[in-house]
Amino acid sequence: MIPERKQFLSRISLCSLLLALSLVGCKIEYRFNGASINYNEVKSITIENFANRASFQWGPMESMFNISLTDIYAKQTKLKQVNRNGDLNLSGEITEYAQMNKSVSSDGYSAMIQLRMSVNVVFENRVKPSDDFERKFSASREFDSTQQLNDVQEQLVQEMIDEIVDQIFNATVANW
Repeated sequence: MIPERKQFLSRISLCSLLLALSLVGCKIEYRFNGASINYNEVKSITIENFANRASFQWGPMESMFNISLTDIYAKQTKLKQVNRNGDLNLSGEITEYAQMNKSVSSDGYSAMIQLRMSVNVVFENRVKPSDDFERKFSASREFDSTQQLNDVQEQLVQEMIDEIVDQIFNATVANW
């Protein structure tokens, strides 16, 4: 083997070894749930019941929303859920649940109907008050006007709830 080539390969091996040793001391942390919480400072969360104050009502929606909201924090964080005075506090209300014509067919009748849901959220971070906010989160879904609302309502409401809950989670603990 040519001496220059031997020396070059020896340098590459040395660099590879140094790189490998430096990575051993590094801690790479990646969370698939997107939460970025300092659990040394933030240990608990209070999630108040979100009442349904929308003018158009569907009975199961309030409990579906509240269960989904508490579930996401239970499943994707290590925060202890407490009844009051949590390090993080979530409160609010469902402010809108409405359906409206989205498009009209050539015969002049509605072709698509849009279902819309909005939730007003008040977030308080007792550890870092600069993160406090009050904000409205919304989602909507469309369905064909040949379908009855009763036939698609539960599925569409759950999809909207899931979207809104993800938005709230990202805004409160994911820092996106």
